[in-house]
Amino acid sequence: MNSMRKIKIEKIVIGIGGTEDKLEKGVKLLELLTGRKPAKMKSNKRIPSLGVRPKLEVGTIVTIRKNTIEFLKKMLVPIDNKLKKKQISENTFSFGIPEYIEIPGTEYRRDIGIMGLDVTIVFSRTGKRIGLKKIKKGKIPKKQIITKEEIIKFMEEKFQTEFE
Repeated sequence: MNSMRKIKIEKIVIGIGGTEDKLEKGVKLLELLTGRKPAKMKSNKRIPSLGVRPKLEVGTIVTIRKNTIEFLKKMLVPIDNKLKKKQISENTFSFGIPEYIEIPGTEYRRDIGIMGLDVTIVFSRTGKRIGLKKIKKGKIPKKQIITKEEIIKFMEEKFQTEFE
């Protein structure tokens, strides 16, 4: 197989949305799961019906770039290793975990309570950096994009994931 066509997991992004008290609990949960300090996301828009105003912290995320395969295996357990085809888009797929206590090796914490989280997996191929670098930047061809079918095949081979 051509080494430039190989698919690899670039990163896993875990996020929790919420304001004030729920946000602080989300930060604690992400620290507990990943052992890293989460970043807080601020809103840019005003949404009066949800009580959101500009520069209000509305969520927290952590990006994992190392040991992604072991971490993804752990995250697939609560959803019984099953995904829907509509959860997949070009280069990525996402799914939600309704309760963090379903993740193996995680116990219930009273200070956090019951909480869910979103997991996004980003795929890439060798050569992606060409379009990202500042000096001697190049164009990335369309064939570098990872299609839905390729992601499904990758997940079925590596993780025995079932698709509906």
